[in-house]
Amino acid sequence: MKRTSTLDMASLATATALGVVMSFAATMGAAAQTEITFSYLWGGVEGEALEQIIADFNASQSNIVVKGVSSPDTTKQLASMSSTSGSFDISDNFGSNVGAWASKGILHPLDDAGIDVADFIPASIDQVTYDGKLYSIPIAVHDYQLIYNKKLLDEAGVAVPATMDELAAAIKALTKVDGSGNITQLGLGYAWMPTTMTVLGYAFGGDWNGGGKPTPTDANAIKGVNFYADNVVRPYTSAAVNKFIAGFGPYMSPEDPFHTGKIAMVIDGEWRSASLGKVEGLDWGVAQIPAASPELANSTLVEVSTLFIPTNSQHKAEAAEFLKYLVSPPVMAKFSHALGNLPARTSLLGDPIYADLPNYAAWLDALKSPNAKSFSSAPYVTEYVTDLGSAFDAVVQGTQTAEDALKGVADRSATYAQ
Repeated sequence: MKRTSTLDMASLATATALGVVMSFAATMGAAAQTEITFSYLWGGVEGEALEQIIADFNASQSNIVVKGVSSPDTTKQLASMSSTSGSFDISDNFGSNVGAWASKGILHPLDDAGIDVADFIPASIDQVTYDGKLYSIPIAVHDYQLIYNKKLLDEAGVAVPATMDELAAAIKALTKVDGSGNITQLGLGYAWMPTTMTVLGYAFGGDWNGGGKPTPTDANAIKGVNFYADNVVRPYTSAAVNKFIAGFGPYMSPEDPFHTGKIAMVIDGEWRSASLGKVEGLDWGVAQIPAASPELANSTLVEVSTLFIPTNSQHKAEAAEFLKYLVSPPVMAKFSHALGNLPARTSLLGDPIYADLPNYAAWLDALKSPNAKSFSSAPYVTEYVTDLGSAFDAVVQGTQTAEDALKGVADRSATYAQ
């Protein structure tokens, strides 16, 4: 009994000591890992796709643990970047903000991050470069086309418009008003007003950023704004349009007005190719946005979704490693496919992974158009785009003419940081 007890005691002591060693080793292993926070603007299905990529990265190595946080509030994002100690180590936004943020010193330069940008679409790199330095890396690019409801066009006997005159006629034929003057169906709506107005300005041959400077009073750009106001708003009054829009469900939800047939046509981006195909009973197509003349065919706005590291990140090296993973060809392909986005790498533009996305080629082909334009990366662009949005809204609300509203932007542009 005594011998057995002694052996048991010895075994217990050995097991206890081994447990302590293993616990210490586990603690040391955990301590060796660096946790970084990836605060991203995406949510819903897009956020779920990103979380899967985060999980894949975490499983691929043992030095870094990425914690994903969906935070669509851009005001909160900027506040964190501007503080002494930020709440995240890597995040995303759009290329149009890079110049303004880099000039404030809140973006960490990425020239030494070890990312070869030779394979990236040149225009996307131009938009994330400020004062000769790279401050962000493109994860995807975007452009805009005319999406239409085939059933509604067929019922109205309307062909897919190819000219501005045809678009104006289609809007009229596809807009329905009841006996009380209430709009029940809108011929052309918008996913986001500033984008729609900007693209229409390009389609009339305008340039919002001519010579790298704000040109809000460009005569042809103003024609695009007036086209929307003259054909969508003024025939039915701003009050009637506002009342109709007030009943819309959330964007890209089951109650989205394009999903439910309340809007017959809309100008929107390529990400809709991944979602519209899942809407039961919706037969839809995509066409080039009509242009004022043949030489302006396939005029569109190109935007860039980017990834960046804030200056106040406490884990810049680890964040850079994760950033490199996110923009590597296989991961970029997986991510952009899940979201229906256009990849930022030229080597992926013909990748068969995108073959199952309906109508995706229309947006892809637009990237090759000489009439695909983007705003510069100058520090003033963020403020300028905000002012343009306010001016566009004033026109749609009927409180100002396009000429007066955009002259006001031109006057304010004299105060922009250059």
